[in-house]
Amino acid sequence: MPATKTSLRTDLREQLRTCFQGRVCLMGLGNVDYGDDGFGVRLAEDLIARGMNDVIVAGTTPDRWIGRLADPFDHIIFLDAVEFGDAPGCAVFLDSGEISVAFPQISTHKISLGVLAQWAEANGETKAWLLGVQPQSLRPAPILSQKLETTLEALRELLLSLSEGMKKQEKAVPAREASV
Repeated sequence: MPATKTSLRTDLREQLRTCFQGRVCLMGLGNVDYGDDGFGVRLAEDLIARGMNDVIVAGTTPDRWIGRLADPFDHIIFLDAVEFGDAPGCAVFLDSGEISVAFPQISTHKISLGVLAQWAEANGETKAWLLGVQPQSLRPAPILSQKLETTLEALRELLLSLSEGMKKQEKAVPAREASV
């Protein structure tokens, strides 16, 4: 697969930073009843609890939230546990084309990530991305594995810092004066 596999290194920070140059929506996907499959939902819930805006907890029904994307975002980042053949807890960051190639099949969300990305980009203004994490276990369990819990904490801090950085940049940009 042509995906850019990465651990939580500087390159992931730089890739995500480009997405935070505009209006961004994060959408948490997965089933919290199946251990690590709930990763995206748990991360989204955590970000909301810490005051981050434009975060959706979609769970297993992301198609029900597509209407919220009618108010165009520059970027939507799907947060999900995905099988991409790396060590548990490793992250992958994919664009919509890579998502469609890597994940064309139906998943626990009842719709493929590829179709979801196409829907998100249908307005011609939004770019869809996947921030995926390799699960360790998808067995029925109400909690994440320790490896994914550690990854969740690292990604939470990274996403919050990028979001805060954008807020600071927005405040630093002076408003345009009205012409008389």
